Parts: sequence; structure tokens; C-alpha cells
Amino acid sequence: MSLKLGDQAPDFTADSTEGKINFHEYLGNNWGVLFSHPADFTPVCTTELGTTAKLKKDFEKRNTKVIALSVDGLESHKEWVKDINETQNTDVNFPIIADEDRKVSELYDMIHPNSNENATVRSVFVIGPDKKIKLMITYPASTGRNFDELIRVIDSLQLTANYSVATPANWKHGEDVVIAPAIADADIPDKFPKGHKRIKPYLRTTPQPNL
Repeated sequence: MSLKLGDQAPDFTADSTEGKINFHEYLGNNWGVLFSHPADFTPVCTTELGTTAKLKKDFEKRNTKVIALSVDGLESHKEWVKDINETQNTDVNFPIIADEDRKVSELYDMIHPNSNENATVRSVFVIGPDKKIKLMITYPASTGRNFDELIRVIDSLQLTANYSVATPANWKHGEDVVIAPAIADADIPDKFPKGHKRIKPYLRTTPQPNL
């Protein structure tokens, strides 16, 4: 059965470039990003892993741990990390899972049905501290992932988890947000003391409440 938003993120234990990892224990009370790669020494993924390493402080600021996966073996991963560090001018600072038996890939439905059986699709999962899946995105092999968008979505998920708001199209951290329809007009001043704008009965905005 395919995973869906809100499902419990499957737990697993696997070898990685930073030793054996139990996924749920690794995440602890943090948010998590799990993202897969079709194979080691692939050009687009090399740039993605380098970009992820450079964003370490951005993820840490959001209490988010990152972990990558490829179906190649651990020794191959270690050689690939050398290439990533060299070509992307960085140091890979997160674990890369060695999933040679494809157990994790199958747990997360990462095996593409129309490609080689060893090729994982390029999926991204954002997982909350409750170990529930909050976001799933799958990219084609030819298109590099947008990590600015990934961080934007984490900002939105963390904000909306704690306040009765939603984020509008193209929202970025610091911009106005939408008040949840379930909040009555009469309750808005107490819940959102920064003020609000009533555009339509169902469309009310307020400054981002956690700033």
C-alpha cells in the first residue's frame, strides 16, 4: 500500500556513511528530511547533496535532520562523498544510507515501477516530530530538487502546526498568513493581536504570528 500524508513514517535500521542508524532514534524530537537518489555518482544528485551540505545551518535552525539514501553500497557512498566534497566545494555533513537490499526503498515506495528494479525514484519526505509524514514530493531524474522550496515548506509546516493559520500561494517566512476558516471573527482579536484584514468572510489574513 502506498504511503500517504499523515501516515506513520516507517522505521528502519540501516548502515550509513555515519554508522548504523535507527531512523526514528536518529530523528529524536526533531523534524526530518529523507530523500532518495537513483545511484551513486549521478550528476544531478551530486549537486543536490552538495547543496544540502551547504544548508546545514538552515536545517539546524529549523530543528531538522537530513538523511539521504541510495541503493549502492557503503564503500561506493564513501567514494562518492569525496567527489561531492571536491566538485561542490563543501563537506557532506549528514548520513547517506546504503540500501543495497532495497528494504528502505520498498518501505517508502521509492522503486520506480517503469524503470530498472534497482533505480529509486527521487523522492523527498518531510517527517514531523510525531514521526508522521507531512510532505511527499517526487522529481524526475532530469530535474534537480529545489531546496529553497523545501525550506519554505518546512517553515510553513512548522508554523501551521502551532497556529490556526495556513500559508497562501508563494508565501515566504515573514509574510502575512491566512486565518483558518474555523476561527470565528469574534475570536480573531484574542488569537491574533497583531491585527487582521477581512478580504472575504472566508479569506482573512494576519501578520505571521510567531514573529
